[in-house]
Amino acid sequence: MATQGSRSQIELVVDTTTTTSNVSSHTNSFSNYQHSTSFTTLLIYVLTKFHAGYFRISLSLGSQALLWKTIITSEQDTTTLPRVLSTLPSAAVYALWSLSLFTLVLLSFLYLLRCFFFFKMVKAEFLHPVGVNYLFAPWISWLLLLQSAPFVAPKTALYFVLWWVFAVPMMVLDVKIYGQWLTKGKRVLSSAAGNPTSQLSVIGNLVGAQAAAHMGWKECALWLFAVGMVHYVVLFVTLYQRLSGRDGVPVLLRPVLFLFIAAPSVASLAWESIVGTFDTASKMLFFLSLFLFASLICRPRLFRRSMRRFSVAWWAYSFPITALALVSTDYAEEVKGTFSHILMLLLLALSVLVSIALIMFTLLNSNMLLPADI
Repeated sequence: MATQGSRSQIELVVDTTTTTSNVSSHTNSFSNYQHSTSFTTLLIYVLTKFHAGYFRISLSLGSQALLWKTIITSEQDTTTLPRVLSTLPSAAVYALWSLSLFTLVLLSFLYLLRCFFFFKMVKAEFLHPVGVNYLFAPWISWLLLLQSAPFVAPKTALYFVLWWVFAVPMMVLDVKIYGQWLTKGKRVLSSAAGNPTSQLSVIGNLVGAQAAAHMGWKECALWLFAVGMVHYVVLFVTLYQRLSGRDGVPVLLRPVLFLFIAAPSVASLAWESIVGTFDTASKMLFFLSLFLFASLICRPRLFRRSMRRFSVAWWAYSFPITALALVSTDYAEEVKGTFSHILMLLLLALSVLVSIALIMFTLLNSNMLLPADI
């Protein structure tokens, strides 16, 4: 009897352990299933809300990387402060470039996933008269990073290959957009060109021209510059001739008006790269940028409503101001005087402050980057 009782007790203990192990295994499997399901749901949510407009962030960071590379490699020799700026540690510039690269790779990866899983949404962006303009932003960002890369010289095979990889998609978009303007009449032109985001197509041509000029491809650079500037004139006139009551820019997207500044600023940089000097034409484009910048900052009420709630559209402030600061460094190097250096330092400080503020606001409001009502 004692022996039988011991056996049954042992069997009972074994059965209980086995049952507990099975329950634990099922619990872990269910937990893993919940985690995988929640991750899939989150990924789907992000991909459905994500769009090409988020490449404003990479545009801003890429232009900052190019700005600081220009500063540390410039030859300022008339004042003390620019010389101090040029002695910044290269490690800091490399860190900024690495941050820009990581951000752009992440955004590009998300957009590739969107193309693969939600191609209809990407097609809708491509066919939208405003959304298609932001498809230039990733390629502009890559070209900016290519020019600011610390380890890729302009006249190397790698630079040559990467330029073609990043420039060809913009040329295809050029044919699509400008072809529509030529063939589909005044209505399409007024609706598409009446929005400041259309200037991204111009900026893409000008950034491509600047990168081509660095490789020594003067003819290719001139071709891209000519195409960009001719259509910039069309856009500028069309924007000035908008009918009353058809602003074309929603309140929350009014920061894109700062793209008025970016186009002539980048044109000034591109022309300097083509001719090899900051000549009269570059100065005229720089002065036009300054005038447009002054016209916008003198109207803060225009942007007040758009600043009530954080959105990714705020990043539209950074790239144009940074482009203007970039031109100011070349202007200060050409026109050696107190005023030019003070102007350069003011624009540099403003550019850095705006970029830092946008990074802080983005980190503090990360839950608002993908609002449910996009």
